[in-house]
Amino acid sequence: MRIVAVETRLVELPLPRPIGTAIHAIRSVGCVLVTLRTDDGIAGESFVFTINGARLAAFDEMIRGLGELIVGRDPHDTGAIWSDLWMEVNPTGHAGVTIAAMSSLDVACWDIVGRAADLPLSKVFGACRDSVDTYASSGLWLDASLSDIAEEATCFVEQGFTAVKLRIGNDTVIADIERVRAVRSAIGDDVRLLIDANQKFVPKDAIRLGRRLDEFDITWFEEPVAVHDVRGCAEVRAALDIPIATGETEFTSRGIKQLLDQRAADIVMPDLQRIGGYTEFRRSAALAAADDTPVSSHFFTEHSLCVAAATPNCISVEHVDWFAPLFAESVELRDGRLVVPNRPGTCFTFR
Repeated sequence: MRIVAVETRLVELPLPRPIGTAIHAIRSVGCVLVTLRTDDGIAGESFVFTINGARLAAFDEMIRGLGELIVGRDPHDTGAIWSDLWMEVNPTGHAGVTIAAMSSLDVACWDIVGRAADLPLSKVFGACRDSVDTYASSGLWLDASLSDIAEEATCFVEQGFTAVKLRIGNDTVIADIERVRAVRSAIGDDVRLLIDANQKFVPKDAIRLGRRLDEFDITWFEEPVAVHDVRGCAEVRAALDIPIATGETEFTSRGIKQLLDQRAADIVMPDLQRIGGYTEFRRSAALAAADDTPVSSHFFTEHSLCVAAATPNCISVEHVDWFAPLFAESVELRDGRLVVPNRPGTCFTFR
């Protein structure tokens, strides 16, 4: 089997309404849909995205440029392909657009591997579960009012979610406390509540806020400080009882290793696009497992399910519905968990 073509398609998915975090104003997501075709007639799919479609053409160009290097190769040789692409992007750098392009090609190759074997990738990777814990992450944005987030949190629970994530990052501690209080009151004590600061704070402010939130039984405090401030994140973790989750903005297992070495996270959160695809996700998860640290995948709900199902230390997959319109199939929520599909490859196909 050989790869004979690399195809891309650019699409924009508008959100139901513009939303805001501590560092983003988001009205849509632009996606590059990637399809690898083989001489056996099997196609593998993947995608990358940018907020508001910013610089999407650069992602497309990088994917097509690196894609030329894998035409003629056997997609089963995922390790060799990944290593060769890693060497190829050395002059450009091992972060950002280069890794996103590598990730898309890696995921698409693995999709072919699963489809050729007529097996879901969860089985190819070595499944250890048939459902994965999740949390509602498509709402509770920073720009929403207290009444709106309370109502939205209640709706998530009614849909069957047993955990929800709230965005915080206001300019005052009191404002964030009131947001947490509103959601906790709406969902009750039995639903888990996660908070995400989206890198808003300096360490001292994150610690001050975190100590005030102990009474609300917070499952984790995500990205409390700037992504580059690994030492500061470690300081926050050491000072608080609330578990610290971070890592979605780290590139490849090298970034995850830095977090682990610096004792900066209780939970690491590989993002399929930034981490380097399935090949590097699995390496990152193995590093975390050797350090007795759980992982929780960031975004890419549909495509993360198969690798989460085969990762013993993966505690959850983030549920974000932004990309659902891309796929012919839907994720299934059952008893607060996402069911791992049994279809070939990633188990999801583009419309």
